[in-house]
Amino acid sequence: MPLFDSDFLNKLEYLSLISKRVFRGQLLAQRRTTQLGTGVEFSEHRDYSPGDDLRYLDWNVLARHNEVLLKRFQEEQDLHVYLFLDCSRSMSFGDPSKFDFARQIIAALAYVALADLDRISICAFAGEIVETYPLTRGKDCVLSMLRFLEQLQPTGNRTHLKRSLDSFLHRQERAGLAIVVSDLLDPDDFREGVDRLRFHRYDPYLIHLYDTQEANPQLLGDVELVDRETGLAKKITVNERLLKQYQQAFAQFLESSREYAARHGMGYVQSSTEIPFDQLILRMMRHSGTLA
Repeated sequence: MPLFDSDFLNKLEYLSLISKRVFRGQLLAQRRTTQLGTGVEFSEHRDYSPGDDLRYLDWNVLARHNEVLLKRFQEEQDLHVYLFLDCSRSMSFGDPSKFDFARQIIAALAYVALADLDRISICAFAGEIVETYPLTRGKDCVLSMLRFLEQLQPTGNRTHLKRSLDSFLHRQERAGLAIVVSDLLDPDDFREGVDRLRFHRYDPYLIHLYDTQEANPQLLGDVELVDRETGLAKKITVNERLLKQYQQAFAQFLESSREYAARHGMGYVQSSTEIPFDQLILRMMRHSGTLA
């Protein structure tokens, strides 16, 4: 079955219709910049400094109180939405694979943002950024965006989020919403990369995916485990005690990821690949207060 069939496109349009703004309640302040002169909404006064443009003086204040103040206004800007898609080989696990599920999520978020006249860019990453869909705007770009996602493959040997995001930050793009869709299985700790985004005044939003077989594998006895990203194999004997230890470690990983996001006040959603992609997007919208 095609990844982006007619049923999928119908769901995208439905999501667009019921959403006023993706993450509007959470990030409206980011859309508005305070500028001198005319704008959308008056914000505040500030003291005059030599060299300031006299056209922006508040003459009423000057006449009434003999104070030299400048008017500042807020102006709403389009939001820049940067979508980061994990293309490491670990994302190929599952049925449906985490990678196909992630591509559907990315496509849905990009579609709604484009419908809202925001600007989107997609960065596919693994050990580094492997492909980029350039910053663009408008629903006319939807088909080219879907073709870009369709041709991607989970080929990266391992995840290195910090290196990938450092490469993105060197481009010096305008700050915006940075949505990372990944299983977060980064040997060097995904938090370092996300912290870099926060330091550069981006607003990270983590979509943490996993397969139920990863959380609760049905394994007992002698098995050979193969690392999808490195190809390394190891034969072990899995007993109930070892299986329970693994399940506890995985649950702790999920919980620590959730706690990290909560501690820094960033958006975070955790999901298995069992739920439909549109239900996950609706859950995100409800948490953000964006439903119409």
